[in-house]
Amino acid sequence: MVGLVQQQNNYVYIVRCSDQTLYTGWTNHLEKRIEAHNAGKGAKYTKARRPVELVYFETFDNKGDAIKREYQIKQLKRSEKEKLILRKKKI
Repeated sequence: MVGLVQQQNNYVYIVRCSDQTLYTGWTNHLEKRIEAHNAGKGAKYTKARRPVELVYFETFDNKGDAIKREYQIKQLKRSEKEKLILRKKKI
């Protein structure tokens, strides 16, 4: 596979923590990131609130767009995040 550039996806995700709070983040490897959160190696916030459950994610072609979207989601009220999660589950 010499010469091929592998496209790397970027993800914005929301996890529901064991205390029912929501945590939003971004990563370029979603499965590994969720595993890290559940192993206590993720964000400080989720470390004390394990286990976490992935409840929402969006995929982006580049890191910049993913980080912008992460910021937008973090500015939402909890009720707006819950609506976002519900809409995605209906699809």
